[in-house]
Amino acid sequence: MSMKILLLAAATALITACASSPTGRSQLILISDSEINRMGQQSYRQMQAEMPMSRNRAMVNRINCITEAIIVHLQEPHAPQTWEVTVFADDSINAFALPGGFIGVFEGMTRVAEDQHQLAAVIGHEIAHVTARHGAERVSRHQATGFAVNVLGTASGTQQTAALLGLGAQVGVLLPFDRAQETEADLLGLDYMARAGFNPAASVKLWQNMAEASGRGGPPSFLSTHPSGTERIRQLNNRLPQAMQLYREAQSQGLNPTCDIS
Repeated sequence: MSMKILLLAAATALITACASSPTGRSQLILISDSEINRMGQQSYRQMQAEMPMSRNRAMVNRINCITEAIIVHLQEPHAPQTWEVTVFADDSINAFALPGGFIGVFEGMTRVAEDQHQLAAVIGHEIAHVTARHGAERVSRHQATGFAVNVLGTASGTQQTAALLGLGAQVGVLLPFDRAQETEADLLGLDYMARAGFNPAASVKLWQNMAEASGRGGPPSFLSTHPSGTERIRQLNNRLPQAMQLYREAQSQGLNPTCDIS
């Protein structure tokens, strides 16, 4: 086959792989949902095998309550998913969500996310990475640039897969989501929490707490893969009027989660 034909085939594949995120941003998606979900499940089971789960029943119930309140409002194809939540007995200030409907929150996150509203900002943000297909987008970028993703279960392959899906801080490889993906997750997450009846204004306080925690002895693990700063807070403040309207509508419908009650 000639080089011209190969290039034409590659160009055709890239064109047909173009997709749009929930905010309308153009994406390159080369991997199927079933495959990326399998990768997400593989990485999640690895985490569960390697890290102890929380025995703090009140904390586990609280985080499950917040997650359930948010995911019930998600649209297809995510709404029907059975999302699985694990709270890890680890003092790291961290959380993640993976394709396939898997959420992990570290006990240390409750040191900076002080109430149900701030925790909802964290969980909403992480869920948004999944609904916006950020993991699939990043895997696709690597495929498009010639980097094979090894998902056959080897140590290096498992680490690479986890890092691409957003678990870089845990497996020792730092591959943060890019600025566009982070902004998108912030804004989508704000809407998700507001529709569930959580006060979106708490998101600003959360990131202020993150900045304070960073100044007390090194950045939290969460900030290693989730850039913070004044620009993030500015963008959240700009989005707040729209999110507050969603919040008021949710409250008018009787949506008033009480996840802080043990």
